[in-house]
Amino acid sequence: MARAVDLDPATPMRAQFQEETGPVVLMNTFFVPRERTDEFLKLWQADAAFMKSQPGCISIQLHQGTAGSQLLVNLAVWESSAALAKAHADPEFRKLSARLPDDIVAHPHLFTKVAVDGVCVA
Repeated sequence: MARAVDLDPATPMRAQFQEETGPVVLMNTFFVPRERTDEFLKLWQADAAFMKSQPGCISIQLHQGTAGSQLLVNLAVWESSAALAKAHADPEFRKLSARLPDDIVAHPHLFTKVAVDGVCVA
């Protein structure tokens, strides 16, 4: 199973799931050893297909770092933190995500939009 590390130790995922807000963006950065990339993509595809079928999932997109980077980032938009928490707790998702190899490290975190005057809206 991949090792999950809180990106912000003061705000662990468990706490983020408990705060009901929405919409939210899950940004999950994975460190994937080069020799595991193909395997990771196949496993992530199954995880993402499950999540896309869950109520409240708006979109999912995977990005890979450039220049040979070993980082991949999953950006998933959800209607609410509660919808994501429910999908994340589903035994089927737990079973799928447990297949990720131990040498993959995940850094999941939830975000909401921020309005910045003249630049972006929330």
